[in-house]
Amino acid sequence: GTHVAGIVAGSGAASNGQYAGAAPGASIVALKVLDANGSGKTSDVMAALEWVLANHATYGIRVVNLSLGHPVYESATTDPLVQLVEQVSQRGIVVVASAGNSGKNALGQTVYGSVMSPANAQGAIAVGAVDTGNTLGRRDDSVASFSSRGPSRFDYYLKPDVLAPGYHIASLLASGSTLATRYPNYQIGSSYFRLNGTSQAAPVVAGSAALLLQANPKLSAHAVKGILQYSTEPLP
Repeated sequence: GTHVAGIVAGSGAASNGQYAGAAPGASIVALKVLDANGSGKTSDVMAALEWVLANHATYGIRVVNLSLGHPVYESATTDPLVQLVEQVSQRGIVVVASAGNSGKNALGQTVYGSVMSPANAQGAIAVGAVDTGNTLGRRDDSVASFSSRGPSRFDYYLKPDVLAPGYHIASLLASGSTLATRYPNYQIGSSYFRLNGTSQAAPVVAGSAALLLQANPKLSAHAVKGILQYSTEPLP
């Protein structure tokens, strides 16, 4: 959670701005639904989304980032988590969800139809991960091998909707956390940490959505999604 929040809105103060988030001026309302090992219940995620529906006006919530998901077990038209995401989106709140990290099997083969729930919601922006090759130029960018591929299971929706950097992403380190304890080699000094995943790609897009809404607060959630998709560059 700390790593994800830093990708959205980290100031980069401990790195002279090098590891600043996408939208450093954004405010964070953190609703914790996962435990120290990154596991949780769908019912807790739904409770958090219901809280957003009830309180978004009070707290000025315009973007929801969901760096989580579970395999798709039923159509998006009947999945209660997906339907709740659709309600949030219809309320004008941009919902950004990680596509999942099931893009390849144990043999290294590409797995299609592996996008997770609730990224398979039509109203959500499902985000896959790009490996940038640690360069600023995009000519060497490629879809990260682990990034879940579409189409969505059962419904065959075109997913993910966009891709964003999700490989070797540096962001805030939660000192003493499970990840910091288990993977000390991933640390960058005492304040930062590198991780891979569509959970890291999603907050890049969530921060971008916040910047769009800062520039034009009247944009609808669907307009934000459309603008982000229209302004992307295709990968070979």
